[in-house]
Amino acid sequence: MKNCPVMVLIIAVSLCLGCESKLRLCSAGGPVASSASDEALYVLPDGAQTHWASAENWKGEKGGGGRDNAGRKGSPSFKLGAGESKVLAEVRLGSGMVRRIWITISDRSAKMLRGIRLDMYWDGADRPAVSAPIGDFFGHGLGQMATFQSAMFSSPEGRSFNCCAPMPFRKGMKIVITNETNADLGDFFYDVDYTTGDNITDKGMYFHAHWNRGNPTTLQKDFEILPTVVGKGRFIGANIGVIANQQLYFKSWWGEGEVKVYLDGDKEYPTLCGTGTEDYIGSGWGMGLYANLYQGCTLADWDKMQYCFYRLHIPDPIYFRKDVRVTMHQIGCWDPNSRKQIHTLGKPIYANGPGLTEVNLSEGDDQRPYGLFERQDDWSCCAYFYLDKPVNNLPELAPVGERIKMIRSH
Repeated sequence: MKNCPVMVLIIAVSLCLGCESKLRLCSAGGPVASSASDEALYVLPDGAQTHWASAENWKGEKGGGGRDNAGRKGSPSFKLGAGESKVLAEVRLGSGMVRRIWITISDRSAKMLRGIRLDMYWDGADRPAVSAPIGDFFGHGLGQMATFQSAMFSSPEGRSFNCCAPMPFRKGMKIVITNETNADLGDFFYDVDYTTGDNITDKGMYFHAHWNRGNPTTLQKDFEILPTVVGKGRFIGANIGVIANQQLYFKSWWGEGEVKVYLDGDKEYPTLCGTGTEDYIGSGWGMGLYANLYQGCTLADWDKMQYCFYRLHIPDPIYFRKDVRVTMHQIGCWDPNSRKQIHTLGKPIYANGPGLTEVNLSEGDDQRPYGLFERQDDWSCCAYFYLDKPVNNLPELAPVGERIKMIRSH
């Protein structure tokens, strides 16, 4: 073939460009405008310096790591007493980027996963942009550890917490952990990997996370995955947990609800609307265990009717320029078996739709073997978003008692 050398060159260039594109995927996943984050792996950015904050080098100082015990693993972890707070990483002045967080703890019970609080502050703000239970923030919902990997979070063997979401700052940052339980934590291991001196452009936004729970939710009032946030930004996604109400609905399907995203002044009706709960995370006809880059289900316990799942809007960005609000219906579906079980309770069941219209589930009514109905279940979630300012207008994190209530230990 006469053009073989040319073809080889074209293929080689294409492969190189493809590789570079893949290498930059993690940076491109977040809406961060930064010279350091946007450079290819083989480029040394001007001014950027690498730091690791850990129990071996609390301040991430140059030449300050591993000094205890003559450098022979003298301080790999620390104890976190009941009610105690620790600063995991801090930059008091200057720009930079938090690039990776890794944590593991000796007690990974539901009490600790919901009772340890993670707060992140940007640019000297007095209110945290991130405020969430440690478990839910890192993708472990309902106080249960899981093995999974997504584009932003992972737990390779279900014993650790990893986050690689890019978190830029312009004037400093602080990451704080607080044990809000009544029990001491024996060992807390961690790394916060960050750079300083990054050139954060005007378009670079701040990372935020908010935790919310409805226990139980209210009939015909959609659960707020993310309450109204005012400002410009990008909704990244959420990690959601559901404990279905078996006392009222037995093992009937709980996930017919549609996600709704209200953008830039939407009131009664949203701009974005889904078709079903499992549809929102890329599946269909029920929900089982799986973990993909942008969507997954980390817990699907049919016996206990407990589910945890996530969706990350990285390839399909959701931008807002005034405000955003994200909700989910609580709508279920009965089948012939659950219909009979629900009927035996003698409690009213309401059809989905306007008002509260009671459904006749008597055994003689065989015209509706399947049907949609309004539900009340226990929903919780940690939502992630970028915002054009270091503080948001959302309420403070719920007290530890509300977070732990009815969450079983493991």
